[in-house]
Amino acid sequence: MKPFSRTTAVLRTALHGSRALTWLSAVMGVLLLVAVVGLVADGRTVGGQPTWLKPAKFASSFIAYGLSLAWMIGHLRRGRRTARWAAYVIVVMSVLEVGIIVFQAARGRASHYNEATPLDEALWNAMGATIAVLWVATAVLAVLLWRGGMPDRTSTWAVRLGMVLLLLGLLQGFTMVVPTAEQLALDEQGVDALMGAHAVGVSDGGPGMPLTGWSTTGGDLRIGHFVGMHGLQAVLLFAMLVPALVGDVVRRTRLVVVFSFAYAGLLVLVTWQALRGQPLLAPDALTLAVAGGLLAVTAVAGVLAVAPAGGMVAGPSRVPVSG
Repeated sequence: MKPFSRTTAVLRTALHGSRALTWLSAVMGVLLLVAVVGLVADGRTVGGQPTWLKPAKFASSFIAYGLSLAWMIGHLRRGRRTARWAAYVIVVMSVLEVGIIVFQAARGRASHYNEATPLDEALWNAMGATIAVLWVATAVLAVLLWRGGMPDRTSTWAVRLGMVLLLLGLLQGFTMVVPTAEQLALDEQGVDALMGAHAVGVSDGGPGMPLTGWSTTGGDLRIGHFVGMHGLQAVLLFAMLVPALVGDVVRRTRLVVVFSFAYAGLLVLVTWQALRGQPLLAPDALTLAVAGGLLAVTAVAGVLAVAPAGGMVAGPSRVPVSG
């Protein structure tokens, strides 16, 4: 299938699955363009980063998030009504979440961890509530997709494990809302301070990597959040590419499982590295050793996955629908 035809097929399936989520992605695409213009035209900064960087990053994430979920709902064989109601909840919560981020960016205020004024605090608390509801709605979809399956065994396991990674990535974000000891001390003294942080070992707003803004002087919990949030897309993309390498469905499915567990290991690794106050690009010997071990285990598992003997996953390529 040609790339253009494949793209249109994906969009048709997404629209069939959930028009609401597909339109959410379209709206986020427009917002991304607006944010890019803001990055060029607006020289203000918030927390040491360009004011419109956060709206741009969130818009990009929600484009992939909405389209992925809509495409998977389009393959459901049962439970589609419940899935579409969950999709409506996700759309509403996403619009509220990103809307607050854009509103605060327009004001030149921090959207996250900001309790400096009653309005800032109310908006921050509202964001926390929207993410909690969004996680529950996503978990509902994960259950439906786990039970309903996909057209073949390989994509079924890609969706199942990808959704688990997505939920873990969303949960990882809660590690950033815990106030630091310094913030609590300032709050007790009546000094306005942000409540929560993504940097570890350094203050938020320091030197950061291009585009992402991830800290280059300390740990950054946003890295693990990003890795987990986009684990679903990574696994789905791998499942789409692996048929070019392996012919039969059993071995393809084994490789998808290996890739998913390796990706989960990466999520744990970068989060652990951040919690130890290390920049992503400046790992110490222990981090490098653990990363090397993860690569070695993945390589061995990959070789075993394509071995002709044995079977980690067996059965026909079509996944039966469970009741």
